[in-house]
Amino acid sequence: MASLTLTQVTKRYAGPPVIEGLDLAIRDHELMVLVGPSGCGKSTVLRMIAGLEAISAGTIAIGGTLVNDLPAQARDVAMVFQNYALYPHLTVRENLEFGLRIRRAPEAERRRLVAEASAVLGLGALLGRKPRELSGGERQRVALGRAIVRKPSVFLFDEPLSNLDARLRVQMRAQIRQLQEQLGTTAVYVTHDQVEAMTMGHRLAVLHQGRLQQVGTPQEVYDRPANLFVAGFIGAPPMNLMEAVIAPDRITIPSAGLSFPVPPGYRAAAAGSARREGVAGFRPEAVSGPGKPPPPGGVRLRGVVEMLESLGDEVIVHCRAGQAALSLKVDPPSAPAPGATIDLHLAPAKLHVFDRDSGARWTPEDAGRGGTEDPR
Repeated sequence: MASLTLTQVTKRYAGPPVIEGLDLAIRDHELMVLVGPSGCGKSTVLRMIAGLEAISAGTIAIGGTLVNDLPAQARDVAMVFQNYALYPHLTVRENLEFGLRIRRAPEAERRRLVAEASAVLGLGALLGRKPRELSGGERQRVALGRAIVRKPSVFLFDEPLSNLDARLRVQMRAQIRQLQEQLGTTAVYVTHDQVEAMTMGHRLAVLHQGRLQQVGTPQEVYDRPANLFVAGFIGAPPMNLMEAVIAPDRITIPSAGLSFPVPPGYRAAAAGSARREGVAGFRPEAVSGPGKPPPPGGVRLRGVVEMLESLGDEVIVHCRAGQAALSLKVDPPSAPAPGATIDLHLAPAKLHVFDRDSGARWTPEDAGRGGTEDPR
């Protein structure tokens, strides 16, 4: 088992950096999820850790040992790929043993390690089958088993569930998390699916355009997004974001026709100037609609329902208040009809404020500097 440290890691091809100045410390026994949209560089980070891509600058250390110049086979990591990467002509047992044979492990050790991995993953009855005889979930378990038998210091997962259907993804998410806890191995998991990220990771590292945006527990990232990108990316549906004007005593949202007193947590930051351009954000659960009582001190506005999304246990209501688009969640019996005009209430206590230019989130500690520092 080992910690994993990336210091000022940069990757360049012909054009601009794909990854730029990445600093990330992953703790021993931790499951860190790298999450971000397609093309943000998260798989490139994983491949650099594995030694499949050379870094352009910076350092990577595993267990305190610098591995920049070590080949992939010497880094003591095991990678699980998106496409399983099983050998179609080999049985499950032979696929599990393959890496051990390459390392010239004794036959008795190979049998013991395969038996242990098979027992953990429930593969005992499948050892004689070929990959074509397996379901998608079974193939993914074999790919996991092939990584487990190596007993690496670090597991690397590159979007391993993207080829599975929704039901299997839920099952495998739970199994991978349980497996990582059971083995106690440090793991890095790459995904663009925020549900996977929120449910699996001890901590999240959010990437965008090759730069690290925020690191924190799933709840920290959800409750206190560092900037506008994180606020809009994490959450389903995403945070409602509206341009705002912040004065020392009031916040005005012109598109929604709203004006309300600055909440206590932002008064020090708002007092820095007579007027500041910003972005106001409210999570959908901070917007009360039909069937929910207004929050204490709630700000009332009227909205016209444009679309409903039924999820069974709740309904997401998309509406327009003035020129502002808002999403909120209601119970199915309270769902309004499309085209209906409804009363909405925003909870100022749950307001997020972001600097319009840098995108940085204001916090109570921003007093005196206006929250304009870019956290990236």
